[in-house]
Amino acid sequence: MTAKQKAKSRILEAVHETAQDLHRLGFIDKRKQRKFDALCLEPIPSYDAEQIRALRERVKLSQAVLASVLNTSASAVRKWEIGEKRPSGPSLKLLNLLDRKGLEAVL
Repeated sequence: MTAKQKAKSRILEAVHETAQDLHRLGFIDKRKQRKFDALCLEPIPSYDAEQIRALRERVKLSQAVLASVLNTSASAVRKWEIGEKRPSGPSLKLLNLLDRKGLEAVL
């Protein structure tokens, strides 16, 4: 977990720090360490229709190009922006990355 990522709680932060030390010493393998990393990260926030539209306009992309960047269909982006559906899974993660880091991080 990097310095910018915050743990869900102080307890999870302590557990994660202990797990990192155990991994560094060879007592925890890489797979187990990834599980600890995933447990300790904050959940990705959801995006409503207006936030998605504002994000798309901020990065100056059309719905079709945003869909291509997120590896989804243009109709999915259109449905997100009218509030008919909500992004989830990898699309939500990529939207969050696009929001936080910009277009260069996703390309």
